[in-house]
Amino acid sequence: MKLPQYPLAADSDLTAFEFVSEGTKGNIVKMVQLSPTNLKGLYNLAFGDKDHLTGEIDDLAISNNGDSEKVLATVAATVYAFTDKYPDAWIYATGSTKARTRLYRMGITKYLSEITHDFEILGQRNNDWETFKKGVDYDGFLVKRKK
Repeated sequence: MKLPQYPLAADSDLTAFEFVSEGTKGNIVKMVQLSPTNLKGLYNLAFGDKDHLTGEIDDLAISNNGDSEKVLATVAATVYAFTDKYPDAWIYATGSTKARTRLYRMGITKYLSEITHDFEILGQRNNDWETFKKGVDYDGFLVKRKK
């Protein structure tokens, strides 16, 4: 996707990323972590503000920094980087709240044609998975890089 995004810093295995959101509330350090699950080849994507005390992700922080589209484009860039290195990985993502999951769904919907050019994308509802469709409320999302 060719959207404005922030420069990323990543660890050597491309499973942890940091970037700085620059907006109306100042500079806020954001983190993305891709962690393996108990299912082979499936990773969980965690995203949020960096807690300055613990160094961990705070996925409940509400920044309202006025740059949500650029932030989401930067998170998408981490998925591209990760799947460049691990092309067979599936990535699971959901919001920490229903409102955040809805925000992610709206972002996916807005750029669905670009996303589906590079990724398979599934939506979860009622504990079942289906090909992502616009206008459907999902509880979570699965993506995998197309070959």
